[in-house]
Amino acid sequence: RKAFNRELSELFNKMWDMDINRLTPGKDYTIDLQGKANAVHPGDSAVQDRAARHLFHSVNEEHLKSIKTFATFISLLDNYEASTGVEEVVTPEEIAENNCFIDAILETEVMKLAHEYLLKKNLAKPNLADFKNQLYDIWFQLYARKEGDRPDSCGFEHVFVGETRRGKQILGLHNWVQFYLQEKHDQIDYKGYITRKNKTRPDKDDQVLSIQFSWKGLVKPIGSTFIGVSPEFEFAIYTVIFLLAEEKVTRERVKIEEYELQMVVFRHGHHIGTAYPVLLGTSSE
Repeated sequence: RKAFNRELSELFNKMWDMDINRLTPGKDYTIDLQGKANAVHPGDSAVQDRAARHLFHSVNEEHLKSIKTFATFISLLDNYEASTGVEEVVTPEEIAENNCFIDAILETEVMKLAHEYLLKKNLAKPNLADFKNQLYDIWFQLYARKEGDRPDSCGFEHVFVGETRRGKQILGLHNWVQFYLQEKHDQIDYKGYITRKNKTRPDKDDQVLSIQFSWKGLVKPIGSTFIGVSPEFEFAIYTVIFLLAEEKVTRERVKIEEYELQMVVFRHGHHIGTAYPVLLGTSSE
C-alpha cells in the first residue's frame, strides 16, 4: 500500500480551507442517501433501485448561481455531445464561455494557490495569461477518445459533464452540480450509496460519496464524487496532479479533511483523460 502523499495532502487541505465558494451541507443543500446499492457489473441493465427519491433533496440554486465560478461553470454543461465518436462542434460562444469560466476560477484563492505551487515546481507559466492557456489546453482542447477518430472529447467534458460510449457505458461524470441538474431534469436516476469498509453508511454531511446511478439508460455501478465543493477546488487538485505526473495513470493517496482518498488522473497526451476521487475503503479500489 502506498503511503499518503504528505505534501499534496497538506496542499489540498489548504485549498479545502480556503474554498469559500464551497456549499455547506444541511444549509445550502441537503442530500437524501436512502438505501445501499447492490454490486453490479458495468453494462448491467438489471439494477435494483435502492433509492426511490433523488439524491439531492434540495439545493439553494439562487445561492449557487450567485457565485461566479458556479454560474460560469453551469453555462458550460450544455456545450457537449454526450456520445463519444460524435464530433464536437465548438462555437465562438462556447469558447467565450470556457474563457469566462477560467477567468472566474483564476480569481479565486484556491486557483492562486495551485498556480503558486506549480510555479515552485517549475510546472506552470508565471504569466497568468500563459497559465490560462495552459489550463485551456489541458481541459478544453478537443481530442479523439480513440486513435484516429474525430475530436469527440475533452477533459472537461469527460470529468464534469459525462459521456457515453457506444450506448453501453457511462464515462466520467464525476461532478455533483451536473449530477444535481441532470437529476432535476429527470435524466439521472440515483440507485443508492456504496459504503466504506469501516463505516456502515455515509452521513448526509459527507462531502465525498461513492454512489450508483443510471444516466441515458445506462448504469454506472460505482462513481465517486465530491459533494458541495466549488468547481475551482476540483479543477485545482486535478490540474496539480496532472502536471506533477508523467505516467499515463497516476494514483495519489491523500487525506483531505477526514477523507482518505485515492486521486486518480489519466492523461491523454497533453490533456486530461479523466480524473476522480476514490474513497479508500470502498469496493471500487
